[in-house]
Amino acid sequence: MNIEISEIANLPSRFGDFKVIVFKEGCKEHLVIFKENLDEIPIVRVHSECLTGDAIGSLKCDCRDQLEHALKLASKTNGMVIYLRQEGRNIGLLNKINAYALQDIGLNTIEANHQLGFAADERTYEIVVRVLNHFNISKIKLLTNNPKKIDSLSGIEIVERIPIIMKSNPHNEDYLNVKKEKMGHLL
Repeated sequence: MNIEISEIANLPSRFGDFKVIVFKEGCKEHLVIFKENLDEIPIVRVHSECLTGDAIGSLKCDCRDQLEHALKLASKTNGMVIYLRQEGRNIGLLNKINAYALQDIGLNTIEANHQLGFAADERTYEIVVRVLNHFNISKIKLLTNNPKKIDSLSGIEIVERIPIIMKSNPHNEDYLNVKKEKMGHLL
């Protein structure tokens, strides 16, 4: 697939001063947030979009907490956050809300996705390798709990996996247990 790449721009934020660049893959525009002087082996967070968590502060997940932790860490360590436009494990916002409605009546996150005709996780990570290659990065410290991310970054040496475990709450305990017990997340 043809990838269109934006110019690099400054992005001062409450987490620090960053540079940003966009990689447009079809109709998806992925944002890369990084420090100007990246570490030789940078800490990298691959974060999939979660509008309800990231922007609204939903307590059903730990996405916003993970994103904020990653941005603070990237700022402090000259790292990078790759923000992938893969809402709802890549089923889209409409289907994510439909999955929420099914969860409201007792299905877990995987069962809800299956009920809607999707796999438990529809995300892919090929674009991450393209991004890292663009920056001439071949070794990273990956900030993740998801073994699928570790396995999918072919050609990139993961020198270290750094856990990103956030405090649970009564609204996301079951969700986190499903991620651990049924999806193999390292929680």
